[in-house]
Amino acid sequence: TCETAPHYFALSEDDIIDYNTNMKINPPLRTKEDVAAIKAGLKDKTIDVIASDHAPHTENEKDIEFDRAEFGKIGLESGLAVSIMELIDKKILTWPELFEKLAVNPAKILGVDQGALSVGAVADIIIIDAEKEFILDKKSIVSKSKNSPFIGKKVKGSVEYTIFNGKIVYINIPPL
Repeated sequence: TCETAPHYFALSEDDIIDYNTNMKINPPLRTKEDVAAIKAGLKDKTIDVIASDHAPHTENEKDIEFDRAEFGKIGLESGLAVSIMELIDKKILTWPELFEKLAVNPAKILGVDQGALSVGAVADIIIIDAEKEFILDKKSIVSKSKNSPFIGKKVKGSVEYTIFNGKIVYINIPPL
């Protein structure tokens, strides 16, 4: 199997112009040619999984000099939106292909009975508004950690509901 994460097909080393520690990740961001190669690998099915690479850190671990900052960033709140913008909107993947890489393939690889929407299956579902645009800001991030390279960026594709084990556990209510 082979996996990547949204920041690797959305960002390159050129995006680290101001030493934003939220872009300090491991492995590090690479060239635009590498980004294109990752997108090609997703399209030709060489890469079969998209993972969040969710690596939260406290503010004091990231709000320091670039060289001293921890590696990592959060990915749960931005992963789907970035995938929609970079892969669906740019015609790299279709919706079924994206769902395979985000849910179906990981479940198969891990040997868990999830990742499918069918009668009798575990009801773990998200309902999205694929066209809803928003600015990812710290106030909208549900995670305790706020270290995302996409803070301040306009993204598209909002998770409106999360259903876990058949129960609604999240409803997107904009902050006041």
